[in-house]
Amino acid sequence: MATSKAQISKVVSPAQWLTARKQFLIKEKEFTRLRDELSRQRRELPREKVDKQYVFDALDGKQTLADLFAGKSQLIIYHFMFGPDWKEGCPSCSYISDHLDGSLVHLNARDVNLVVVSRAPLSQIEAFKKRMGWRFHWVSSYGTDFNPDFQVSFAKGESAKGKVYYNYDLADFPSEERPGASVFYKDAAGEIFHTYSAYARGLDILVGAYNWLDLAPKGRDEDGLAFSMAWVRHHDKYEPGQVVDPKQTYVQPALATQASARSTSAEGTGQDCCADSKITLRAH
Repeated sequence: MATSKAQISKVVSPAQWLTARKQFLIKEKEFTRLRDELSRQRRELPREKVDKQYVFDALDGKQTLADLFAGKSQLIIYHFMFGPDWKEGCPSCSYISDHLDGSLVHLNARDVNLVVVSRAPLSQIEAFKKRMGWRFHWVSSYGTDFNPDFQVSFAKGESAKGKVYYNYDLADFPSEERPGASVFYKDAAGEIFHTYSAYARGLDILVGAYNWLDLAPKGRDEDGLAFSMAWVRHHDKYEPGQVVDPKQTYVQPALATQASARSTSAEGTGQDCCADSKITLRAH
């Protein structure tokens, strides 16, 4: 499924390799320190109080935003692209979500709860969650203002304007749903504050597999693709010898009512429900 050849580097002696590696290590350490400083500044950003009452559908009944903290003072929400009438969740959001379950116990140990939210009805969410084998807490915001308020679904009448507000600017976006992550803090008095939200390539760091690929000789191997994540599949749809169409562009997933009319080959293309790479992963 390769999309390009690995960059050809010159072959050198062990001593020359070590010299080059140590020189590059200086740059890596600079980047690490810059990332630490950026994280520190992120924590110092101002907060906005959340006064609106959001209520979500969960397996054990209705849950408020406060309930989602589950006894912690910090809450991270991943906005998973799964529209109310889609037959399945977004492949790229699924790619991110494949990394979540193993981190939950560690996040809980640091006073953080992580919850996934989508607009799809809870029954659709639970069916897809079971198919994918996930355990994380996933609730439905169907019928609420939560998604539009946090830039991850069309607000009423927004699509008629031609551009939508996403990643803190107006931009073209080919889907009614958009990916994102939002962070909240609850103080001792129970008041909730929105501290941070990230979209587009700001979510890049959440994808552990990408960080591993960045270490490999071919890297992410996406440069030749019209849509960078065209290669991504739900983890139960990868096939040996998979071929990626470099000209493939974004196509929103089929509606649940259309699924039966689609051929097996069309359903298996893995076309992603996140947006074009130039909008999401290539433009922060």
